[in-house]
Amino acid sequence: MIDKRVANADVAIEKLFDGAVILAGGFGTCGVPENLIAAVLRKGTKNLTCVSNNAGTMDAGLGLLLKTHQIKKMIASYVGENKVFEQQFLNGEIEVELNPQGTLAERIRAAGAGIPAFFTPTGVGTVIAEGKEVREFDGRKYVMERGLRGDFAFIKAWKGDRWGNLIYRKTARNFNPVMATAADYVIAEVEEIVELGSLQPENVHTPGVFVNAIFQGVNYEKQIEKRTVRKRA
Repeated sequence: MIDKRVANADVAIEKLFDGAVILAGGFGTCGVPENLIAAVLRKGTKNLTCVSNNAGTMDAGLGLLLKTHQIKKMIASYVGENKVFEQQFLNGEIEVELNPQGTLAERIRAAGAGIPAFFTPTGVGTVIAEGKEVREFDGRKYVMERGLRGDFAFIKAWKGDRWGNLIYRKTARNFNPVMATAADYVIAEVEEIVELGSLQPENVHTPGVFVNAIFQGVNYEKQIEKRTVRKRA
């Protein structure tokens, strides 16, 4: 029997090293591997390249690692909600690689499927295509994008079992499933670890074959990315 459970996030990231490339699931504040990010903060690992849809907020997600300058480079599609990130970028303190959102998702998916590169029309004729190969297919131009793989993937799921089979809840699925296929070492934090057989095979979103370690997270908070209120009548 294979038991992939570890005690907590600190044990799960023991193999994490300076300069690693981390694929971090999440979209805004939804489906973010909070416990793993907090563990990296405690460990103090530096010079990280983080691949995520966005750079977290000032007080949550990857924003916590930006504050401590543990992230050297961000590869993302949206970074508009983090003033710390904005200031570091303007000051030249962090490297940034922006990707169209669909392109970012496909780069990760392609890497997980063993596809080294693909062509997409998105970005042709813009700064996105600078320095990249452009070809014409059936009268339309396409830019070549490389697959994007990580040393580690930090995954947040709803439920999992000791074999690493995972189920995500609603929109918390976001980037997590594709990232789970595209890293050398995949760590999943879940809200609940259930007994083997509790997850119906046809409902499993990420099979355990992709997961190296799993643990039950603690102290999850429902974050609000951008609070807005209606004016009183």
